[in-house]
Amino acid sequence: MPARPTFTRRRVIATGAAAAASAAILTPSSATAAVTSHNSPGTKPTIVLVHGGYADSSCWNGVIQELQSKGYTTIAGSNPLRGIPTDAPYIASLLDSISGPIVLVAHSMGGTVITNAAAGKSNVKALVYIAAFVPDVGKTQGELIDKFPGSEVLPVSVPVSYRSPTAPPEPTCT
Repeated sequence: MPARPTFTRRRVIATGAAAAASAAILTPSSATAAVTSHNSPGTKPTIVLVHGGYADSSCWNGVIQELQSKGYTTIAGSNPLRGIPTDAPYIASLLDSISGPIVLVAHSMGGTVITNAAAGKSNVKALVYIAAFVPDVGKTQGELIDKFPGSEVLPVSVPVSYRSPTAPPEPTCT
């Protein structure tokens, strides 16, 4: 009996992202016309990887190696983890710096970030969710956490207020 192939989590994720990227480019869509003219059909997309909470972009290092070995330009976006209203526009600004087709891949709360960051970006060809939050339009991540009991997000979260260094000083009592 032939040996069964072994699949590591990293290889499965990288292969899935590469497959989604290829499918996104090979599948005709109305958004294809919006890709800049220097991108010919079949151009490999840039794959942007977005981490979730309790992680940083280095968690994608192994996946990046796999994707780059297959010829994909790959970026691990540094999700600031300040909340969706801050994180999504930040990742959207990263997307604005990329010409050509993009495939967004996210884990955990990064799914909510890419869902929002991709809005209105005609060069985003696919969204890939890996054990990630996938909110419907008009829904929040908090609603998903409440809807499906058992999440470890809230029990391990400790909110800490953040005051922008450019904000005016708070009044003091004298």
